[in-house]
Amino acid sequence: MEQGQRSGSRPAEPGPCLSSPCGADQAASVSLLSAAGAEPGSRTLAVAAVLPAGGCGERMGVPTPKQFCPVLERPLISYTLQAMERACWIKDIIVVVTGENMEAMENIIKKYKHKRISLVEAGVTRHRSIFNGLKALADNQPNSRLSKPEVVIIHDAVRPFFEEDILLKVVTAAKEHGCSDYDLEFGTECLQLALKYCHIKAKLVEGSPDLWKVTYKRDLYAAESIIKERISQEICIVMDTKENKEHIGHLLEEVLKTELNHIHVRSQALYNAGSDIQHINLEQCCNFVCVNVKEPDFQETQKLMSMLEESNFSILYSIVVVSVHFLDFKLVSPSQKMESLMWIREFAKKMKKRKILLYGLLINYSQDEQKLQESLRQGAIIIAALIEERNSALIGQLLVA
Repeated sequence: MEQGQRSGSRPAEPGPCLSSPCGADQAASVSLLSAAGAEPGSRTLAVAAVLPAGGCGERMGVPTPKQFCPVLERPLISYTLQAMERACWIKDIIVVVTGENMEAMENIIKKYKHKRISLVEAGVTRHRSIFNGLKALADNQPNSRLSKPEVVIIHDAVRPFFEEDILLKVVTAAKEHGCSDYDLEFGTECLQLALKYCHIKAKLVEGSPDLWKVTYKRDLYAAESIIKERISQEICIVMDTKENKEHIGHLLEEVLKTELNHIHVRSQALYNAGSDIQHINLEQCCNFVCVNVKEPDFQETQKLMSMLEESNFSILYSIVVVSVHFLDFKLVSPSQKMESLMWIREFAKKMKKRKILLYGLLINYSQDEQKLQESLRQGAIIIAALIEERNSALIGQLLVA
């Protein structure tokens, strides 16, 4: 919404990203915003966002306001903020909450490391809450870090699924067609009222199918399903390949690529370099398959888990680690091997507190090529299920393929 003259007195998805500088796509967005100014040598358009989050969630039928309801153990509003933060050209993000939820919101911002967020107390209605957010941007108080924007995006705190290009389209349309702050009591985000009362140009920007609002309890399950699906699109296979050019992990990698053609599978080496562990470019991936081939068992898994703990990425999304072990069932029975690997249960309990979900997988490393391929295919199916479902009941279990 662009502030105009008063004539009488309106993300994929929340992907795995913390707060990073503008990439190539975001730089292109900034360039488009600069072009929206039209004037030769004009600066980048100043943009802010207001997220009304003062609702009580009456239709949800739960005691907790829906914006604070957990989705995969994380408040819903945190996903919306994360998606909004991806647009690095949005300078300020105002979250409007009730006084009683102010402390809870502050804790969410701190825990999930959100940036560029300011809090404003809500009004008695949604539209007065929006007005309070706009007023905070327009006041220019001496001690305020907020600056008056040219365009303000109004976005529901419980609509976590939106792309940056949708925001860009809205901002560009606001600059071109304009809007005003007239009739805030009745909701200027409503296109019909803007056209009827404001006597200005306005434009409806078509959104994506994912731009829906969490309103009822069933919507929380739908949101959880969408997030699970989107963070399950990539698998990183970690293995020690320093001395093993014909590594068994590469066979597993090829089978995963063949069987799970809808998932991006990549591999990464992990080995000791002197006293240090070789750096792994985690790239904020949420799913890892760690191949263990050396004694003692779990050596590679332990290295990976330590690196994941240090990354702190699991504060945003739960991370799945499947620790894979190969065994020729003709030489050693699965039950004998399981006994030596049962300590995975205690290790997994410890990691669960950090939202790192550890599972064990034992694959029959048969000398028979056909049997080996079948075991690898079964292993791929199990890995896909663990990653897609993120089932807490199976944490610490040692499964057999």
